[in-house]
Formats: sequence, C-alpha cells, structure tokens
Amino acid sequence: MRNPNILVFYFLLFLMVGRSISAQNLDIDLLRKINLERNTALDPTFKYVTNSVAPIGLGAPLIVTSIGLIQKDNTLINKGYYIGATLLTSALITTSLKFAIDKDRPFVTYPEIQKLTSAGSPSFPSGHTSEAFATATSLSIAFPKWYVIAPSFIWASAAGYSRMHLGVHYPSDVLVGALIGSGSAWLCHELNKRYIK
Repeated sequence: MRNPNILVFYFLLFLMVGRSISAQNLDIDLLRKINLERNTALDPTFKYVTNSVAPIGLGAPLIVTSIGLIQKDNTLINKGYYIGATLLTSALITTSLKFAIDKDRPFVTYPEIQKLTSAGSPSFPSGHTSEAFATATSLSIAFPKWYVIAPSFIWASAAGYSRMHLGVHYPSDVLVGALIGSGSAWLCHELNKRYIK
C-alpha cells in the first residue's frame, strides 16, 4: 500500500507547480459560477460564517483547556493543547505557503469577481479554510462523537465555501487550505501519540 503522505505531497506539488492554462481556467470558471451566480440573499450568512472562523478556532482550545483545568482533568487539558497545537501548525504552514507562492487574490486578477469581505494577505492557500478544517478535524479526533464530527465539518465546509462565495479565494485555495488544516490535525495527533506521554 502506498504511503498516504507521499500521495498528499504529490497532490500539493501538482496544485502548486501545475498551474497550467486549463487548470487555471477551471479554477476561475468555477469561481465565476460560485461568485457571480450566487444567491445574494445568502451574502450576510456567508459573511457571518467567514467571521466565525477566528473566534471558534481560538475559542475551541481555550474552552477545552479551561474546562480541563477547572475539572483537574489531564486528558481534557491535553486535548485542549492538541487542538491548539493543530491550529498553530496549520497557521505556520499556511502562512509560509502564502508568502512563498505570493498568488494574487481572484478579484485582483479578474476585476469582474465581486469582493464582499476583507482580504489582505496573498491568496494561496486559504487561511480561513485551513483554520476551520484544523479546528473541525482536531475536535473530531479529540471527541469522536457524531454530534461533534457532523457540525464541525458542516461548519468548516461552509467556511471554505464562503471564501469563494465572497470572492476572496479560488477553489484551489480552499481545497489546499482544507487539506492543510486536516493534515495538521492528523500530524499533531500522530506526534502526540508517539512522542508525548
């Protein structure tokens, strides 16, 4: 069986290096459909979802760790640290890639794309999406119950979609952001199992 890490590496390499004309056309064509043909009545909802990423992402490890400290539950404290480490890992990878690749936002390259929310740093990969999927995946690993997993991934998927709906990310930015977020959670989980008592 092939190592899944190698497959993920090659997939990411393909996305970064393989910016061929057809791939770029597919990316912008899909974004145009999502952004320009959107239901404008949902704009406030997706702005709310986008704005929820930082508070939920930062709040999750703080709340879990705080409850663990109050209850003097070391397992819960470690879960809080794990969720926080996942977010930090995801942020470091995402930020490094953003500035190494330095890809313009879609509304800069394609003026017809309607930008409906603020966007400052380079486009690739999506930081909001990577944070949302890091939060959702780490919460799901730490608390493997359907009532944690289902809402977490519905919210993370909505956050990723919101970045395209609001015109600030390409679909490839969102896809790679989701992979980085989930991959960071898996990596931190494996390191936690192997090296931290």
